[in-house]
Amino acid sequence: MEKKVKSRKKREKFKLPKAGSSPGLVYIDENALQPKIVLHKFNQAGFETKKLNDLNNLSQLISDKSFTFWIEIKGFKSEKMFETISDDLHINKLVIEDITRTYQRPKMDEYDNYIFAVSRMLLLDDEKNLENEQLSYILTDNMLITLQDKYEDCLEPVRQRLRAGKGNIRAGGSSYVFYAINDTIIDTYFEILGIWGDDLDTIEDRLFDKPDRTIMFDTQMIKRNLISIRRVAWPERDKLNDMLRTDNPLITEGTKLYVRDAYDHCIQIIDIIESLKEISASNIDMYLSIISNRMNQIMKVLTVISSIFIPLTFIAGIYGMNFAKEDPVTGKLMPYNMPELYQSNGYLVTILVMLFIAVAQVLYFWRKGWFK
Repeated sequence: MEKKVKSRKKREKFKLPKAGSSPGLVYIDENALQPKIVLHKFNQAGFETKKLNDLNNLSQLISDKSFTFWIEIKGFKSEKMFETISDDLHINKLVIEDITRTYQRPKMDEYDNYIFAVSRMLLLDDEKNLENEQLSYILTDNMLITLQDKYEDCLEPVRQRLRAGKGNIRAGGSSYVFYAINDTIIDTYFEILGIWGDDLDTIEDRLFDKPDRTIMFDTQMIKRNLISIRRVAWPERDKLNDMLRTDNPLITEGTKLYVRDAYDHCIQIIDIIESLKEISASNIDMYLSIISNRMNQIMKVLTVISSIFIPLTFIAGIYGMNFAKEDPVTGKLMPYNMPELYQSNGYLVTILVMLFIAVAQVLYFWRKGWFK
């Protein structure tokens, strides 16, 4: 019995701006979530987290230069919040538009007193459907703001490292936290690709065991997801390369040492994606070849059966013709009108001849190897 074909979740349609619309407009979707704001304040001596109701007095919140601040914002249903960010931190309106239009590719843009960047967070839901979420960054000398329109994320390892205080994450400043978040996102790509690699191995085992049509659909779904992650991985590599080559003091030389490692990981991810794409294409081709070979075997069996019965049908057709031995009107004898029909053992002889032909054909096909 064939397995049930896994349904593919419809991809979210991004609402693009109308042609000719003014740049720098803040877009708030009608289904946007209420903002959840969390402030992480830390240095080498300690770590503190608190929830904020709004971003009023943002400049005062981050005024203490002895601390590094990470502000997490999830949910965009507040135009006033974006106005506060723009006014207090002097953020360009085009940046605010890129944050709220959540279809941006990974990138890094440098401005006078801050850096704006975008990453794509990839998550798998319970049915292994790929969720592609935008994470935006605003980086200053002692603060990092991350903004996303959904509540889910993959950044808990970064929060745990901040709580534990191990390694360089508290002492490295805002640029190091920026790197740590990027590195965590890239590590999730490895996890997702590992799941898809295991799925492709399972599909390959099913190909050799008992192939069915669900194999092609499951493989095609993985292939589509690989194309999606490939569209993310290549610009992510370019963004990390920009981080390595920039002279902006907001990204310190100490952070760049770690960014180089994340860049290498991104290169590995691209190689894995290309390998899995080849495997998925190979699985589809193999499935089609197996189905084609199976059809050829069926056609060969039908051809053998037809070849055996064609001469038998020919003989039966000839002796099924109703030609009389004598004219029923004149009584004249017609000796060439199938005289075999009136032989005493004609039926038995015909059956034996047909059996001989059938056996001879079976032996011939067997010696040719058609029954293997």
